[in-house]
Amino acid sequence: MRSFYQPTLGIIIGNRDFFPDRLVAEARAELIDFLKQLQIKPVMLSDADTKLGGVETFAEAQKCAALFRDHAREIDGVLVVLPNFGDEKGVAETLKLANLNVPVLIQAYPDNLNKLDVVNRRDSWCGKISVCNNLYQYGIKYSLTTKHVTSLNDETFKKDLLDFVAVCKVVNGLRSVRIGAVGARPTAFNTVRYSEKILQRNGISVTTVDLSEILGNANKLTANDQSVKDKLEKIHAYTSTGKTPGDKLIQIAKLDVVLREFMEANALDCTAIQCWTSLQQNYGCNVCTSMSMMSENMLPSACEVDVTGTLSMYAMQLASGSPSALVDWNNNYADDDTKCVLFHCGNWAKSFLPDIQISTAPILGTTVGTENTYGALDGRTPAMPLTYGRISTDDCKGIIKAYVGEGELTNDELKTFGNRAVAQINNLQGLMKYVCRNGFEHHVVMNASKTAGILKEALENYLGWETYVHE
Repeated sequence: MRSFYQPTLGIIIGNRDFFPDRLVAEARAELIDFLKQLQIKPVMLSDADTKLGGVETFAEAQKCAALFRDHAREIDGVLVVLPNFGDEKGVAETLKLANLNVPVLIQAYPDNLNKLDVVNRRDSWCGKISVCNNLYQYGIKYSLTTKHVTSLNDETFKKDLLDFVAVCKVVNGLRSVRIGAVGARPTAFNTVRYSEKILQRNGISVTTVDLSEILGNANKLTANDQSVKDKLEKIHAYTSTGKTPGDKLIQIAKLDVVLREFMEANALDCTAIQCWTSLQQNYGCNVCTSMSMMSENMLPSACEVDVTGTLSMYAMQLASGSPSALVDWNNNYADDDTKCVLFHCGNWAKSFLPDIQISTAPILGTTVGTENTYGALDGRTPAMPLTYGRISTDDCKGIIKAYVGEGELTNDELKTFGNRAVAQINNLQGLMKYVCRNGFEHHVVMNASKTAGILKEALENYLGWETYVHE
């Protein structure tokens, strides 16, 4: 279930004694209304706590930092507002003392050409540079607005702030994400190998479970168990079952029950599952339907035990607020060098598949028997926005690296099976050279959004991961 999320920002309003104080009071009142409209909860000093609720002196910085520490569990990021030049040390000291380790956005008000006299001038253009200089000296990471100075009612700032909130979600989410690895990596898929130690060093935990445990627990369930009956109802509500036999639907439901229990028992945010060929040979169905339902419900699930693939799905989900899908960079599209076919057996979230139905996996069926592949989904993704990308551990360098970019999904004709889409990407050939030369996987993640900038800011600036943005 998707639930309403209200972001919380710590607010620092800078002030400087020889600039007009009233600008601070005006900005504070304007800011409260502005954040209310955007449904963002502020944590900020009152005008009774400090002079007009601003931060200038070290004593005021201490008060603001204490307030932030009291609300540390709530605060997703910090917005610094400069209605005048502001005291750069006051801002830096507040952030240092609060020690929140969250993203910081610096906003500065523009001056009016007709009000550059002593009683009206802001000089925030200059003050913002000084604040950033101090944060740089203190080693505090920060984000900038599109325009160097911008009023709150400027549409570009509204977008900047909403993008910043998304950056906060990505950064804070990835620093504590918990991933479930179900089963062993298929031996033919060296491409999805990863470093669990590098991930853990970055706050990302992986919980493993042997596939035999999952299948064993699924086999203990029966069609009469209420949990299985409930799951069957959810499957029928989720998708057309096509020609899938009833006994296969029960198998799919039993497997889904056990996977959900595993996730809940370990407080997992996403999973990577050994989807073939042990499942088909030892249990008799595909797990694609369950993976699709999990991804649609914002619990991303990747196949072939692609742990950094599901991490990429989770990152894009955080950035956009919508489901992601793991896909193969799979085929050329005729002789069009800007287009390619994205494909997978059938585990994409329902959001990508308006014509979704449960089917089989014909390619896999050639080796394990088509009758053992029920559960794969069939459906074509129509035209929609596209953000694509991939996070990967580079064990040789001891780092986490990523690439991201934007394009479009199109309605171009495509006659095939499984989950499929056509992507159009500028300089696609250059992107493929980058992917191949830098040792990235054949799996990539797609999301119906335009969030590459948000992902770059979160992954590179705040998490320190080497990130390439394809233009």
